[in-house]
Amino acid sequence: MRFITLSATALVLLAAPALAEEKCNVPQAEWRSEAELTADLTAKGWTISNIKTEDGCYEVYGKDEKGTRVEVFLNPKTFEIVGSDE
Repeated sequence: MRFITLSATALVLLAAPALAEEKCNVPQAEWRSEAELTADLTAKGWTISNIKTEDGCYEVYGKDEKGTRVEVFLNPKTFEIVGSDE
């Protein structure tokens, strides 16, 4: 039973970035800048420690407005959160 639970958890964690990739299918010319992303999230009370790009998404590391550590994938055009590594 424990093996099944661990296997299911692993599949969910592996699928999250794949789902994010599908929602980040935006041409590079339509991407908004990292500076805009930082300003947008900072205005919402987030603290950003790192931003990188992965599979067509922005991947943001930091803390949200509640102070909770986050690692999320955002659509580079809309800044919609499309997945997380948590």
